[in-house]
Amino acid sequence: MNTIKRGFVDLPHGQTHYRRAGSGEPVVALHASPGSSRQLVGLIQDLAADAEVFAPDTPGNGDSEALFDREPSIPELARAALGFLDAMKLERVRLYGSHTGAAIATELALMAPDRISHVVLDGVSWMSPEELEEILANYAFPFVPDREGAYLTRIFQFCRDQYLFFPWYKRTREGRRDNGLGSAADLHAWVTEVMKANETYHLNYRAAFKWDGRDRLAALKVPALLMAGENDPLYDSTVEMAALVPGDNAFAALPRFDAPDFAARRKAVITDFFNTAA
Repeated sequence: MNTIKRGFVDLPHGQTHYRRAGSGEPVVALHASPGSSRQLVGLIQDLAADAEVFAPDTPGNGDSEALFDREPSIPELARAALGFLDAMKLERVRLYGSHTGAAIATELALMAPDRISHVVLDGVSWMSPEELEEILANYAFPFVPDREGAYLTRIFQFCRDQYLFFPWYKRTREGRRDNGLGSAADLHAWVTEVMKANETYHLNYRAAFKWDGRDRLAALKVPALLMAGENDPLYDSTVEMAALVPGDNAFAALPRFDAPDFAARRKAVITDFFNTAA
């Protein structure tokens, strides 16, 4: 198993934290909200068998400084990701993004198509105006510290309930996910990463909710593959959005996240796609 090393790099807005493992052609992996590149440790180790993998914490998540004291746009986050490529001296990479990371990856591929050979988008969302209004009103807000420590309980419940419901606040039979809790260690790690960015994590979440990728996906010029796990709440929207991507066979279905062969299947799909001619 490849050892994952961690580091920081200075960008114009501040320091960006990243994880790095393996050797070979570079892959850059962009994580989902609300955590950090810690969520991608399994994927990093899998892909590092054949590549050098770089996984930054998105600005305002994990240990990376936020871009602004306001909500960024997805293109602004993509420009920061391009700055990360420059700082790490990565001229051309293969790109992976999950959920919020998929939106950022799409914009990065549009912004710098000469720097991206392939892009994998793992879970892509699109919401109707009514859905967007509801989710912006209820989903992600800062966890402001208090002397009683109640905000720590709220962070824990927020992370825990994302395993069990979608959206997490819809704690009903209708909102129940066909899912189980992660391990205690995984839940602890997720809570810890959100706690690090307790007053900024929500900004990127809200930017991702507002991002309308329909026209953006249709404009992609680099080879793109969309995929999603069977029990990903974004599965249906990912299938729909894949139809907008130029080219054939733009969607790959993955098993459930808790399936014994999930990690192996995900790695095979990504590796096979990366090995196709750009």
